[in-house]
Amino acid sequence: MTKQFLKDSFGWGFVLWLIGYFLGIIFFIATPNLPIGWIITPIGTAITIWVLLKKINLESLKSYILLGFIWMTLAIILDYVFNVKMFNIANYYKTDIYIYYFLTLTLPIIVGKLRNN
Repeated sequence: MTKQFLKDSFGWGFVLWLIGYFLGIIFFIATPNLPIGWIITPIGTAITIWVLLKKINLESLKSYILLGFIWMTLAIILDYVFNVKMFNIANYYKTDIYIYYFLTLTLPIIVGKLRNN
């Protein structure tokens, strides 16, 4: 693993998670009764695609697959620690969260496949 790959995977993985985390807090304060995950998911998807297209340039599809798994693992761990445990959210894992994890894994793979064809 190169230094750049570590920055792309752990650096951008954390930054993207943090953006969603802060958006969640803002939407929770501003609109506590709305389905926040369904609002954040399209925003997060657009930001993630932008990062993948503009900030990340990996050499192989294998690297994009690994990137997706690292981003998804980071999201799962950070969500568990900073949402489920810290805020004691009992019903955190719903359909929107599973879609978010799926997109976190698959968006890098899709972009990597497109770039390597």
